[in-house]
Amino acid sequence: MPDRPTPFDLVFVPFAAERFPAIRTGLLAAGRDPRDRDAFLMEREAALVVRDLRPDDGIGEGIDQLAALVHHAYLFWSAGAPVAVADPEDLTRLLGHPPAPAQQAEAEPPAGQYVQVPERRLWARPVEGEPFEPLDGCFLAPAADRQLRVLGVFGLRPDRAGFTVVEARGPRLAGLARQDGSELFAPLLAGGAQAGLNTLAGVEELLELGWRMLGAAGGALEAQGDA
Repeated sequence: MPDRPTPFDLVFVPFAAERFPAIRTGLLAAGRDPRDRDAFLMEREAALVVRDLRPDDGIGEGIDQLAALVHHAYLFWSAGAPVAVADPEDLTRLLGHPPAPAQQAEAEPPAGQYVQVPERRLWARPVEGEPFEPLDGCFLAPAADRQLRVLGVFGLRPDRAGFTVVEARGPRLAGLARQDGSELFAPLLAGGAQAGLNTLAGVEELLELGWRMLGAAGGALEAQGDA
């Protein structure tokens, strides 16, 4: 296991072994692709998990983020809960020198995995108008048509009851660049450059980070086994 708990450890471990097998059985019986979000949520047990995790006072539009979290957690569990940990040097390479296509892992990536990054090193503003939060890591789930689902988990810390998630999905974007001409993942926080704090500027950079993580997780990052 990694040195610090993953979101799966904190939220899903208490009940995943009891409830997720029923989802898998239902998906198999119906011949549905577990990577298909809509098909996944059609399973009664999956919908019940989302309902049971919903706060009593509701979350409004946040229900989509909660459904995304449950779906990623299921795919992660179904794949054997693989975790890869990027140390500070790994993260520096990912942000500055992405793996070239020839360096991508040749083996088929797992249906779900979690890549954990160094604490308080990479920041973003997940909710417009709210403070910046640090990225804990990303759930990665390859989708159909050579697309990737990336669920970034922000603000995960012991003194907070929850955390913030943002999902990006799409193919690898060619020629991605910031409008201001700065480098991808360059610091946006005041004093961030001096402190070595990088920033994700929008969902496009989150998606790009996910693709880079997927390319590196096949060998360049330290695998931690089951969560």
